[in-house]
Amino acid sequence: MKRLFFLTFCLLACFGSARAQVNITYDDEAEWKAYDDFNAALLDNSRNIYKADTKQPNADHRGNGYRDNDVSGCAAAIWCQAIMYDMVINAYNRAKAEGDDARMSKYKSLHDKIYKGEKAHYVNFDFNNSNTNNGWFVYDDIMWWTCALARAYETFGKTEYLNYSERSFCRVWYGSATVGDDGSYADPARFEGKYGGGMFWEWQPIAHANPHKPGDFRSACINFPTVIAACTLHKLVPEGREVPTAARPLRQTKEWYLEKAKEIYAWADATLVNSNGRVADGIHGGDPEFSDHLYNQATYIGASCLLYLLTDEVSYLTKAQRAANYVINNMCTSTILKYETGYEQGIYAAIYAQYIKMLVYDCGLSETLKKKYMTHIQRNIQRAYTNMDPVRGIQMGNFAKKTSETDVVESYGASGMPALMLMFPVIDSSTAIGKTAEKKYEGPSDVYTPEGMLVMKNATPEQVHELDSGLYIFQRKKILVK
Repeated sequence: MKRLFFLTFCLLACFGSARAQVNITYDDEAEWKAYDDFNAALLDNSRNIYKADTKQPNADHRGNGYRDNDVSGCAAAIWCQAIMYDMVINAYNRAKAEGDDARMSKYKSLHDKIYKGEKAHYVNFDFNNSNTNNGWFVYDDIMWWTCALARAYETFGKTEYLNYSERSFCRVWYGSATVGDDGSYADPARFEGKYGGGMFWEWQPIAHANPHKPGDFRSACINFPTVIAACTLHKLVPEGREVPTAARPLRQTKEWYLEKAKEIYAWADATLVNSNGRVADGIHGGDPEFSDHLYNQATYIGASCLLYLLTDEVSYLTKAQRAANYVINNMCTSTILKYETGYEQGIYAAIYAQYIKMLVYDCGLSETLKKKYMTHIQRNIQRAYTNMDPVRGIQMGNFAKKTSETDVVESYGASGMPALMLMFPVIDSSTAIGKTAEKKYEGPSDVYTPEGMLVMKNATPEQVHELDSGLYIFQRKKILVK
């Protein structure tokens, strides 16, 4: 029989039990500070978009930055801006879950500034503009923004965010009359056999595209984000929409999004993932091309978790766990995530944070499995925290290497530690919860997950009692349903 406990969290008790697994020296305030320090070091406060690295005076134009001896004002890559935009949404949701009104206000204001800055810089989210400096010229760049804008709508409820999310999804799927591309979807009715199914990564040439041909690259980094975006939009769009008849619609029906999420996942899972949960980078038409990249593992985990939550099909959850286990067993050195040194690859840990959180908190794992994944995450956060530059409060992204105050730090790698910290509060570790105390009932209230997702509106304790076992926020207190 389920039991409902109203809890106050004794930080020292939680902290001590977490130490049984990992010697943690950071606390919740340190996690918030890490995010603020990341922004202080790398957010251009006039343009409100992110710089490529700490040597850039501002974020003015596209460029690789100091690695190319360019310190003229390089902005972070367009798709990585979406991941950093996710972080401010996550900060707001965490503050909301913790009932922290001051931080909610702070990060809502910061969100609005970043959103306006990103929109202004990236051609007002005109996804048909293929300007190579601040426009759109590859499908996955757009789809990362589709995901982020859908989450913005889920969090703040502003219709503009949903409209841009749907328009960008449909622009990827159907192509653009302006650019002339035929869309990312490798329609099996058009591309036969092994050349059909899934999503193409790019259109070429950028300004005036040719039709796709068999063997064009279909990468994990467009396929699994497409599944994530479709699942999220399925949750958000209303019932009862009419099926669009336009050749290139700007939005789709609730049912269509889920149908396509399942279809793309089925192709990508069968084609790009092996039995150990290892995700290939993509396929040109022959065999899948395997190379380990954390963001591919991460989006496969996220896509699997979302489909599990929407369908209750356990096979999706099994695959998410298999992919996470592959990361722990094959993509870490002495338990610490391996650092990939290519341009923009430092962002991968922030993407991993976004989706490993779903597996740990949202999917009803056993306490044993939660502890396994939490220990893995805490070890990485702790190593990054130990090795950060204490003057600027940032870490380069190679968690195993010390960052000094004279190091040039890219925004990509610097995002990893605060992104993980935002998603995994110290007091919400899956170790022992600490002391409990009865609290007085204050009337019907909304129920949230610890990450800020609304579970039930105007609930009573009796209704909360019937929720699935897990940790919730009710009346601005953490509660545990057993």
